[in-house]
Amino acid sequence: MKRIFIYYSLSGNGDIVSDYLKDKEIEVRRVITKEELPKNTLLRIMSGGFKAAIAYKDKLDGFNSDIDDYDEIIIGSPIWNSRLSSPINTVLDKLKLDDKKLTFILYSGSGLSKAASKRIKKEYPNAKIIDIKNPLRNKEDMIYKLNNCGY
Repeated sequence: MKRIFIYYSLSGNGDIVSDYLKDKEIEVRRVITKEELPKNTLLRIMSGGFKAAIAYKDKLDGFNSDIDDYDEIIIGSPIWNSRLSSPINTVLDKLKLDDKKLTFILYSGSGLSKAASKRIKKEYPNAKIIDIKNPLRNKEDMIYKLNNCGY
């Protein structure tokens, strides 16, 4: 089975998940936005949270949406304002996920992803959802959860 992890990372949580999955021989594809969020932490939180709340779709830099050769698509997103990040909103809009095994790995500082999980269950009822609270600080928990889900 050919698998790919498509993810966005702002603070490094997605990158640590990516490194772990690479070691499991899962291909990775990092999402990069054309515009960065503000450098100021408060403005960054407010801007990202607002974009997530309105399901904004960021413009991506060189995103490859070809997933025809993969059996399983693993989407990694930080949680902003309890929702999927705006770059991942764009990814989901661009990918054709029909007939694919689908897993979402959600990572956040608070561990709260209620609105994101609700959206995923509504749009992708067969998708698996893995919530990981701050993988950078809780690496053992991340490994435990990913191992228990077959990764």
